[in-house]
Amino acid sequence: MSHFLSLGEIMVEMAPAEGGLFRKGYAGDTFNTAWYARRLLPEAWEVSYGTAVGTDAVSTDMLDFIAAQGIGTETIRQDAKRTLGLYMITLDRGERSFSYWRGQSAAKTLGDDPAWLDHILEDKTLVQFSGITLAILPPEGRSALCAALARARARGTHVAFDTNLRPRLWEDAPTMAAGLKLGASVSDTVLPSFDEEQLCFGDTLPDETIARYRTLGATCVAVKNGAEMCHVWSEAEGDYRFDPPAVPEVVDSTAAGDSFGAGFLATRAMGGSVAEATQAAAGLAAQVIQHRGALASQIFEGGNP
Repeated sequence: MSHFLSLGEIMVEMAPAEGGLFRKGYAGDTFNTAWYARRLLPEAWEVSYGTAVGTDAVSTDMLDFIAAQGIGTETIRQDAKRTLGLYMITLDRGERSFSYWRGQSAAKTLGDDPAWLDHILEDKTLVQFSGITLAILPPEGRSALCAALARARARGTHVAFDTNLRPRLWEDAPTMAAGLKLGASVSDTVLPSFDEEQLCFGDTLPDETIARYRTLGATCVAVKNGAEMCHVWSEAEGDYRFDPPAVPEVVDSTAAGDSFGAGFLATRAMGGSVAEATQAAAGLAAQVIQHRGALASQIFEGGNP
């Protein structure tokens, strides 16, 4: 059976609601991707999430929530000494900013047990992780996770890396750049955002972004660029360019990149071309940003978008 696994941190999400109140949910960049992938992939595929959580009531509630979404929890480790991180979203004309509380997050120990990592990565068809996954880990955890992913890739697992940049999570700019290169070096597919590549590496053109990740060993690179043209390259199909659809109103850009990744990876996993994957990914992201919150369940009512 084919199996999609996302690795990272799922947090308690406090999202804006009516009347100045906040609504509690659970989200995180790689979990968002798993959530959308579960709705895009056929039932014959298993979808699981790999992380570490606590043993407290909120962690138990989160595990129940994950399972209720049809996402496997057998790849989640529990740590009695830690709990979950929390973040709050603030919106300004559809653009989001975040405030975080993650000092005791169990997910920061994700790279602490290499044997456990090898176990959960075994026999997976497709594994996805992100720059945030790496940023929350200490240097030794980062290295251990990437080493485990390299071993899985050598066994035939397709590894996908969304560079998803959060500079405040990294020790400094050089460490951040080195971390993104490390993640890309163990990956087949890399999904960067051009504005973040400009910030981190000083890129002036998306082709520079593609060239860097090709050099690091990627076989497919899809450069997201907001409302601007997507630049995509694959070893098998060459270059592809796509202008994403216009969006009437951006309500909340949360999970735009996460849903793009799900659409791209799911389409490719089902045998779609680079062009089909890019169009599906951009179309899904365009729908997601017209709804509030990271997990836009409304767009799946009545079937796939």
